[in-house]
Amino acid sequence: MPHRAHLFSLRTAHAVREACVDEPYNSGRFFKDLMAGATVGIIAIPLAMALAIASGVAPQYGLYTAIIAGFLIALFGGSRYSISGPTAAFVVILYPIAQSYGLGGLLLATLMSGVLLVIMAVMRLGRFIEYIPESVTLGFTGGIAVVIATLQVKDFFGLSIDAMPEHYWDKLAVLGQQLPALDGLSTLVAVVTLAVMLLWPRLRTPVPPHLPAVIVGSLLALWLNAGGAAIETVGSRFSYLLPDGSTGAGIPPFLPEFAWPWQQAGADGRPIGLSWDLFRELIPAAFAIAMLGAIESLLCAVVLDGMTGKRHSANSELMGQGIGNIVVPFFGGITATAAIARSAANYRAGAESPVAAMIHALVVLLALVSLAGILAYLPMPAMAALLVMVAWNMSEAAKAVHLLRTAPRSDILVFLTCFGLTVALDMVIAITTGVLLAAVLFMREMAQMTRVTDITGNKRVQQVGVPEGWQVFKINGPLFFAAADRIFGELADLSQQAEGLVLYMDGVTILDAGGLAALNKLIASCRKTGTRIVIADLQFQPLRTLARAGVKPEPGVSYFYPTLEAALAELSEMDWQT
Repeated sequence: MPHRAHLFSLRTAHAVREACVDEPYNSGRFFKDLMAGATVGIIAIPLAMALAIASGVAPQYGLYTAIIAGFLIALFGGSRYSISGPTAAFVVILYPIAQSYGLGGLLLATLMSGVLLVIMAVMRLGRFIEYIPESVTLGFTGGIAVVIATLQVKDFFGLSIDAMPEHYWDKLAVLGQQLPALDGLSTLVAVVTLAVMLLWPRLRTPVPPHLPAVIVGSLLALWLNAGGAAIETVGSRFSYLLPDGSTGAGIPPFLPEFAWPWQQAGADGRPIGLSWDLFRELIPAAFAIAMLGAIESLLCAVVLDGMTGKRHSANSELMGQGIGNIVVPFFGGITATAAIARSAANYRAGAESPVAAMIHALVVLLALVSLAGILAYLPMPAMAALLVMVAWNMSEAAKAVHLLRTAPRSDILVFLTCFGLTVALDMVIAITTGVLLAAVLFMREMAQMTRVTDITGNKRVQQVGVPEGWQVFKINGPLFFAAADRIFGELADLSQQAEGLVLYMDGVTILDAGGLAALNKLIASCRKTGTRIVIADLQFQPLRTLARAGVKPEPGVSYFYPTLEAALAELSEMDWQT
């Protein structure tokens, strides 16, 4: 099916080849990409820094991610408008890794996740995005939003907390104990920053709200600190080593350097090293990163397809994401995936091809080497306010409320389960449980749709005639393991006093191994009781299943006919007493 080819194709650099080679690429299109890339690059700078801090590492690692992964994923990926870099969705996974294993462990887990993404692309697993229910995605994104917002309380209110506990409820307890000691001036900076972000859209300007908000917050914090306040900034919290051995404040104004991920510092400050035990400990985290990265990037591509009318290549996008996440840890970058908000801004700014995303990466690179001193003045309360807004937008609260008001109970149960497990336990557990629960509830609903109806008295049946003691039953719905035992069990009970049964199966679309076993059980029961069974009007899939299983007519027990009319006509002519 051509309209589904994007779910199965795999072509390296698919988006670049489609947008810049298959279609003419000229200076006019490049200028549009240049403007869009510059716009999104400016947007990405404070976001990349804030998301790195939220993930438990220094802000420059977020910039490295936007530069290297953002460029490589655009070059090798399958979605022409996607912008990749650090995203809020990963914070809930990356923060615990950084706390337990340090930067080295985080980079190693990112590398492993990149390998998994490439494997997923080669296995053509991109199409499985179709099978993630909306209740699951809304549940875990809402849960992630709550966790992110909770992690920002410390900086938002200027609380003095050395380290946050691992579990969510313990975090709430610590925050509740420290909240009375909040710093009023830090809170003022955060509130003003948040207020500007909320009010700015009313001006209807093309400038995204978080840029003026961060600028206003930074100027306010600079003025307050000049008056003797102690509002924490990027420069006061983070530092780096200069070539001469001295320490610099903020972020280093240097290009990222190549280094083996396992030679980076662990939680104890020493190189984390490389061992089988470490690899085994990081496998669950790497799998979680890969799964979330695949879901997030493909959902972003689907959203962009809806906005633009274009088609992404799902497996090519997974390949691009995998390559980006394999390479970026060697230069200090953390996990990257496509960011829906930045990608949408990229398209709205006039992007024509993945060249815009590459330019976005170069703009971030330019900011790193030329504006590092200015970026050190960004106040931590303003960064926290920015992430609170990111969390709110990520939660898609309006969609969640609509689902709770209008969706079936099964979808509400799946949503609440994913939401609660993401907040209280772990996102991997939440997604796994949510998908399994959704599948079980779906199977239950499908099983309930499969029904058997006695149509012996139907006019169509009566016109042909039914021998004395015979009954005609119509089966509607799939005969799979969750429904077949019940349906054929009912038929076995109904057939105990009958001379014979006619099963009209034109409404049966699926017969699986469980359905086949239940049908054989019914035939065996009829053999014992001497009841004859006639099966009519099988569709292709059930007929093929019976043929592959070697099920054949058994004289005196079971018979098969192509149509109900043929079966009833044969019944009228045969002597069933012999």
